[in-house]
Amino acid sequence: MKPNTYSLEEHKISPKSIDPKVLYILEKLQVSGFIAYLVGGGVRDLLLNKKPKDFDIATSAKPEEIKALFSNSILIGKRFRLAHIRFGKKIIEVSTFRSGNIENEELITEDNMWGTPKEDALRRDFTINGLFYDSQDETVIDYVGGYQDIQKKCLRAIGQPYLRFKQDPVRMIRCLKFEARFGLEVEEEARLALVECKADILKSAKARILEELLRMLESGSSAAFFKLMTDHGLLQQLLPTIAQFLEERFGREIYNYLQEADMIHKEPTPLKLKRPILVACLLYPLFEKHLKTHFTDCGKTPHLGQVYDEAHGLIDLAFQTSLHLPRRLKMSAVSILVSQYRITPFAKRKKKAIRVP
Repeated sequence: MKPNTYSLEEHKISPKSIDPKVLYILEKLQVSGFIAYLVGGGVRDLLLNKKPKDFDIATSAKPEEIKALFSNSILIGKRFRLAHIRFGKKIIEVSTFRSGNIENEELITEDNMWGTPKEDALRRDFTINGLFYDSQDETVIDYVGGYQDIQKKCLRAIGQPYLRFKQDPVRMIRCLKFEARFGLEVEEEARLALVECKADILKSAKARILEELLRMLESGSSAAFFKLMTDHGLLQQLLPTIAQFLEERFGREIYNYLQEADMIHKEPTPLKLKRPILVACLLYPLFEKHLKTHFTDCGKTPHLGQVYDEAHGLIDLAFQTSLHLPRRLKMSAVSILVSQYRITPFAKRKKKAIRVP
């Protein structure tokens, strides 16, 4: 199967929009006799006229060959072996073309079978992420129909969605992530498979799931994302306490907090909110209700030690059902919840009578 190729005149991706360090890596790999392409989200974002958060490279070079070429690289990963090439604080990810069976539903536990560019494209999750950009002739290479899907704003799985979600359930979260971020229309077969496979999300590594959720809190599209996660039953699997609250009348408050965070992240020069603040945005309305139920509505005023304990307990209840927040993130979020309570206590203070001297 020959891929469709699109010229610069068609795709309009200017080399100036690509990080010079990425172009340097691509050129060095190509000069050394390897195939090397810009791949995945970077190509997708450029075609959608979005600024990529990062650029990834796929190449025919094996991880050890990449490391031999770049002295500023390290090899990482066991399930998915790849290279990180460092330029100061900047890291560019370089992976070897993979192959894989996309026609079975066995959970992927290892993904280190080397392959061709075509095989690598076919094993990716969605067509919009299966595109390559060749910096040598400035063409976009498409084995999976992703270029046309981007034009149509369509989100389509590569292969059968049911099997692909069974292989890697995190793809279900990514499906809703792309719908929320880019306003894409999910193909009906993928939507039905997502609902049918939702319980399989608990088979995925907790660290991967948590990272996807935290990234979406930072994305500027968190309110839409958590609404989609709730509507499709995925949040009920992962964070049932939060999901239940979102489905209640007062759940709208969480969306209000998330929308405020999204507005900040969408500013032309965005102020990046730290993850503890974003976790607190997700939890504060629930925390407020919890304190009112256990204290204020009973005529009690909790002291700060009790407020701290309640915040600590709520985070454990909300996240430790299936996920586990890193200790530093958890303790910072607890501190923010307690501080917010101190700023806006729920119990109204009694007004003192005005006395004129």
